[in-house]
Parts: sequence; structure tokens; C-alpha cells
Amino acid sequence: MTIFLTTVTDPYFNLASEEYLIDNFPDDVFMLWRNEPSVIIGRSQNAFAELDADFIDRRGIAVVRRLTGGGAVFHDLGNVNFTFIAGDDGSEPDFGRFCRPIISALAGLGIEAGLSGRNDIVCQGLKISGNAQAHRSGRILHHGTLLYSADMSSLSGALRVNEAKLKSKGVKSVRSRVGNLKDICSLSMDVTEFMEHLLSAARKDFPDAGQRPFSDTENEAIRRLADEKYRRWEWNWGQMKEFGASKTRYFPFGLLRADFTLDGGIISDIALTGDFFGRRGIGELEDRLRSRRFTREEILCAASDIGEYISGAGPEDLASLMLGTSDEE
Repeated sequence: MTIFLTTVTDPYFNLASEEYLIDNFPDDVFMLWRNEPSVIIGRSQNAFAELDADFIDRRGIAVVRRLTGGGAVFHDLGNVNFTFIAGDDGSEPDFGRFCRPIISALAGLGIEAGLSGRNDIVCQGLKISGNAQAHRSGRILHHGTLLYSADMSSLSGALRVNEAKLKSKGVKSVRSRVGNLKDICSLSMDVTEFMEHLLSAARKDFPDAGQRPFSDTENEAIRRLADEKYRRWEWNWGQMKEFGASKTRYFPFGLLRADFTLDGGIISDIALTGDFFGRRGIGELEDRLRSRRFTREEILCAASDIGEYISGAGPEDLASLMLGTSDEE
């Protein structure tokens, strides 16, 4: 394993570094990094539906789409991000595999934390970490946030969280769900000292790991990828089109939104978005649904292996959503 601690706080660079590493770096990776104020949206999310674009624009907050699924998260310099990259054995997503070292590191500070739900780490009933995964190049990328001393007013202002999701968790607002570790646990160290503690814990957990910065060649390749992909409006915002119908529902596997257009009873176009996870790109399933009749039988047939694209989902989930008369937004 190789440990990277990046001092770059450019969110476009940092998200590009993950893609570069999973595609080009053969060793397992543990990386710690922070971003300037930014909203990082899930691979399959509709940015216009999930974010308050006016608030983000007025605050000068960057919006960057990541490789992994899951929901939108707010980053600033009070939020510490960690990344693991390792071999993918093809099994179902296992968030505990990568969260346990983080939970253990927190325990070293006397912090009692644990996994909750699909992909959260909680402390004293508050979410302190959200996690997401992507499968690519025969490897798995797992990354997560750690709220340490983040600006909660910017967090709640930037994210337009679906009401169905909040109701399913029995809470009333984004701010009531999350908390900063520094406040929750009355910690005196600053965020850089907290990062150093996490690094020290990683060195103990992975005693054979070496730590180094990115080389000049790696920096150049990552900057090029950031410029060509992650800084582009088309990647971050421009993936949605206008559709004739929109249906949204919160399932146990996550929020699923289906935007589609019918032409003579035929699905002429469709986009499936949400904070779900999956092993394969959702575009394959969308392509299979196009040109199908808008009937339960046809949708069930096209979505027979939907679990590959939306982990935990079944064909009936999609059919009931698209054919249902009520939108549960």
C-alpha cells in the first residue's frame, strides 16, 4: 500500500487524482485530502434537482461530480476526506471493510463511532461521515468524509435534500442529521492535527505501506485530467435533459428518480438518477429501456438485472416507480 497526503485543496484536482490512481496506479492506496468550499455530487445525481444553484453561485462554491454513487456532500477545509483503492473481488459493496480502520482511528481519540444505514458513520446519534464506492479497472474505490469543523450553514444552504429521504430517517433538516466531531467530542486539536492522527493510525494499520507525495509526472497527468473532465460544466452540470415526466421515490437502497419521455406509448428517452450505488454504469440500463413499450412487462424485462446497476433494487421497484400515479418528492 502507498499512503498519499495531498496538500492541494482544489476539488477538481483531488477528484481527478482518484480517477488517475484507480486507472493507473497498481498499488493499493490510502489518501487523505481536503477541499476548498465545494459540493461533490454523486455520479448518478441530477445536480439541478439536488442543489440550490443560486446559493452555490452567490457563495462561489464549486460543484464537482465524482466517480462514485451516493448523495451530494459539502466539503470545506474543516472536512477531512479519505480514500481507499484496492482490488475488487466482485462481491457486493462492503462499506465496513474500509470504514472499520477509520472507526478504529477515531477510537484512538476516545471517540465512539459506528456504522449506520448503508454508508454512514455516526457518533452520538449524528452523522459524521458519508461513504461511497465505485468499481472500475478491476479495482474498488472507496472514499468518505469526516466532518471535523465544517461550516454547517454552508452545508445546509447548498444541499437541497429530498424530503422523502429526510422523512425516512425521522428527522426534519440536513443540519439536524449531521455534526462536527470537534464539537460533539469537545476536541481541542485543530483539523491538521486531526489529519496527522489519522495518518499515524494508517501507518500502524498498514505497517508495510510507504508514504510519498505525487511525482511531477503524476501531478501533470492529474492536472490534465482535471482540466479536460472535472472542471467542465458538461461533466458537472450538463448531463440532464428536459423530459416529459418525472417520478421520484425513496427506497431502502436509496433515492431513485426516473425522468422519461413517451412517444406513442414508447419510452423514447430516460434518465435514472439518485443517490444509489451500483457495480455498472446506469447508462447501460437506460439504453435498454429506450424504445421499449411503457408497460410493466416491458420494464420488468429490460430491468431484469437492475441489481447490477442499482444495488439492492429489483425490477418491480423500477416498474412501480415509473408506472405509479404519485410522485413522492
